[in-house]
Amino acid sequence: MERSYVNENDAERTRLKELISEMSDTTMAHSIGHGWTVGVTLAHLAFYDRLWLAKFEEFERMGALGPLSGADFNVDALNNAMLPWWQNIAPIQVKHEVVAAAEAIDSKAASLPDWLVEAILSKRPRTLVRAVHRREHLGEIDRALKG
Repeated sequence: MERSYVNENDAERTRLKELISEMSDTTMAHSIGHGWTVGVTLAHLAFYDRLWLAKFEEFERMGALGPLSGADFNVDALNNAMLPWWQNIAPIQVKHEVVAAAEAIDSKAASLPDWLVEAILSKRPRTLVRAVHRREHLGEIDRALKG
């Protein structure tokens, strides 16, 4: 089975690591808008990587694909509920977790059985192609830091 998403995920994870490697606490606190900072955005990425990692592991254990749509939770409500927590995570912890979460989900996505990859790609590819979510938010961070 063709798994081009693995290369995409790897590339965006490398971009993520490069971006945060030299970030100061001041940079992490830079506003992106609506209460979101660079650090909050990175914590958000880590949260969703961990969420989908848990879902993939559940699907493997069950031997079947469960719910994969945004209908099983309200993304905006979840983001709003998580915002106060994300705002209070220490920058060094956010940097560590966003990389650890990206490495964990990318490793799992690369090693999923073919039947599960096919099912996920046919229902909601964005959950497997983590590069899409990363690219979106890393671009947002780049634009905010460049003013």
